[in-house]
Amino acid sequence: MSKLKINLFLILVSILANCSSNIINAQDTSFRVYKFDIKEEIAPPVWHHTQKAFDEAKKLNSDLILIHMNTYGGMLDAADSIRTIILKSDIPVYVFIDNNAASAGALISIACDSIYMHPGANIGAATVVDQSGKPLPDKYQSYMRSMMRSTAEASGRDPDIAQAMVDPRIYIEGISDTGQVLTFTTKEAIKFKFCEGMAKSVDEVLKLANIEDYTIIEQKLTAIDKIIKLLINPFVSGILIMIIIGGIYFELQTPGVGFPIAASALAAIVYFAPLYIEGLAEHWEIVMFIVGVILIAVEIFAIPGFGVPGILGVIFIVTGLTLSMTGNIGFDFSGIEITGLVKSFFIVIIAAFLSILMSFYFGRKVLTTTTFGHLALDSIQEKDKGFTSSDNKYEKMVGENGIAFTVLRPAGKVKIGDEIYDASAEAGYIEKGDKITVTSYQTSQLFVVKNKS
Repeated sequence: MSKLKINLFLILVSILANCSSNIINAQDTSFRVYKFDIKEEIAPPVWHHTQKAFDEAKKLNSDLILIHMNTYGGMLDAADSIRTIILKSDIPVYVFIDNNAASAGALISIACDSIYMHPGANIGAATVVDQSGKPLPDKYQSYMRSMMRSTAEASGRDPDIAQAMVDPRIYIEGISDTGQVLTFTTKEAIKFKFCEGMAKSVDEVLKLANIEDYTIIEQKLTAIDKIIKLLINPFVSGILIMIIIGGIYFELQTPGVGFPIAASALAAIVYFAPLYIEGLAEHWEIVMFIVGVILIAVEIFAIPGFGVPGILGVIFIVTGLTLSMTGNIGFDFSGIEITGLVKSFFIVIIAAFLSILMSFYFGRKVLTTTTFGHLALDSIQEKDKGFTSSDNKYEKMVGENGIAFTVLRPAGKVKIGDEIYDASAEAGYIEKGDKITVTSYQTSQLFVVKNKS
């Protein structure tokens, strides 16, 4: 009897397992659509959440990737990376242009297998422009024309129409004959076979594509994803570089303060960490930056002057910061557009220049102002209670001559007689061993100038 019960139990388990398997298989038969948005300026953050979307779509065995787009364009190197991942995708990629697909957005759209547009939407106007909206020289336009043409050829669209979206000189009878850069409305794009259909929603897009039994999986960015997306924005990267360089420079000017170098270290962590997580910054690029900082410190504190270590330090720092923003793999730059590399370089140079100027300005302000005096105690230390002051001693040193005991950049140490004092140069740098004269004493600080004789 117990044997019969066991057999019945095993049969029941087998039936339940088969039913579960059938349910799972039934669920798996639905068409899986992975959807993500591109509704902002095309820039590194968009490229990286696009990478994330394609990785997730592949892991989830999606049957289709759908891009919901509304953008006025953006950076060419980021757009090129996105169109490349689309062209190489084993999963079909559709785009639904909700309103605009201008410039870099047009390039990405043309790379997709199918384009659907909302009534009143536009696609085109892909001329390469600078920050002010002025068209760049023809060598940039030539590269963009070639990219648009090759992308259109790869996706089965008319390459002449694609390059007419870049160059107003291209004449296509009945389509582009006005001397203006080509931009299609929804109906025009459909008429000239640059768009598969007009739809008002994602559901209508799928219906037009004859997809009925489907499941939409939307990309969900976590809080960490959003923070990383913010931190790798070129503008934010520029601010962080200013803090990194400014903190190092300010600390070297006023040794021992502590706060500037701490701010610089924190900014460096915040700068490199998201770039490393996203696969942009590599170990050797971060190491190059650190070695650059060490070389500059050696130049200043061990072998004063400005020789090989200092020059190499500057080169290493700039190179490490620049390459960390690009997607090179080791020393392979074959997939990196020169425009993107140049832009990263100028972000670093401009941020470094501004930070040094600001550090020099605020450094002088801190050394010569009493604005922050309220942070100190206000209690009076009277002489009859045993308190003394050495201010008179320092004030009497005005006009005294001595030598620079260390390099003053502008802060450092001077030797007057047999004593060594903290001092700051009135202007410029003073090399170690140069003769100096004390010009003033302010807020517990000696100020000196280099003797011309």
